[in-house]
Amino acid sequence: MAILVTGGCGYIGSHTCIELLDAGYEIVVIDNYYNSKPEALRRVKELSGKEFPFYECDIRDAEGLRRVFSAHKIDAVIHFAGLKAVGESVQKPLTYYDNNVAGTVVLCQVMAEMGCKRIIFSSSATVYGTGNPSPLKEDMPTGAVTNPYGRTKFMIEGILSDLCVSDPEWSAVLLRYFNPIGAHESGRIGEDPNGIPNNLMPYISQVAIGKLPKLSIFGDDYDTPDGTGVRDYIHVVDLARGHVKAVGYALAHTGAEPINLGTGIGYSVLDLVNAFKAANGVDVPYTIAPRRSGDVATCYSDPAKAAALLGWKAEKNVEDMCRDTWRWQSQNPKGYDE
Repeated sequence: MAILVTGGCGYIGSHTCIELLDAGYEIVVIDNYYNSKPEALRRVKELSGKEFPFYECDIRDAEGLRRVFSAHKIDAVIHFAGLKAVGESVQKPLTYYDNNVAGTVVLCQVMAEMGCKRIIFSSSATVYGTGNPSPLKEDMPTGAVTNPYGRTKFMIEGILSDLCVSDPEWSAVLLRYFNPIGAHESGRIGEDPNGIPNNLMPYISQVAIGKLPKLSIFGDDYDTPDGTGVRDYIHVVDLARGHVKAVGYALAHTGAEPINLGTGIGYSVLDLVNAFKAANGVDVPYTIAPRRSGDVATCYSDPAKAAALLGWKAEKNVEDMCRDTWRWQSQNPKGYDE
């Protein structure tokens, strides 16, 4: 039984590869290296002690995908491959729709052609938009998204749901992530963003190591305990283990199923900054900047459905997230470019 992991060299993909291998699955990995590096997979092999096939392939390349499916008996696909920067999506919407949406259509067409009808999709809490109160539940309205990145996630959820209606043999688990942070406890793999980070935790860690001068906190006048935005941060290893559970679910069930992967706990930006300083004994200078348009005050999950359907819950706390992030950053100050 082999699981195809698209985008398996990326941040969440590489951690999920380790957890799949530890759980006894065979994996096949594809990636186009647009936002990832070969060194990540080399370290996955080092940590797991296992070899696996890799193909440099874009999900829009139907012929390349056919070659992969022809060479291996693929039982299910975990689909990470996609562009993910909100700001960039506003600047390059067509690139995002082409890569994320059109790429997923090509992938599903080849999957159907090759008789593989099980997919676990890397979706996002952004599909809930800005109109729902937290905790966010899977039966709440979706679609009122504020940027092209979020719209691609919403559109792909719709495509996969329509596919499951059209063909009852399909299973699609739509995993709605909240805010993945942290790194593998070995410090060997972690988040290695290109350029200036878009997300809070790698920005904090790059300030802590002196790569960036200070953190900008966007808004301190929200209706939250300390005025800064509250989010549901989840350790990337917990998130990866959620995908392993989702594979088992997809192999045993049909239909489309949206499932939140979060802790159900909201931490503010300042909570995270202070937890990072406390866990690691390092300073994180910051300044307060104006709010960003589209940001909501509070966003956290109700993870009950994941517990009920997958038998999964987040086990690592914010201290683990901060400590593991710093271990990765301090041991790899230039990321994978050592």
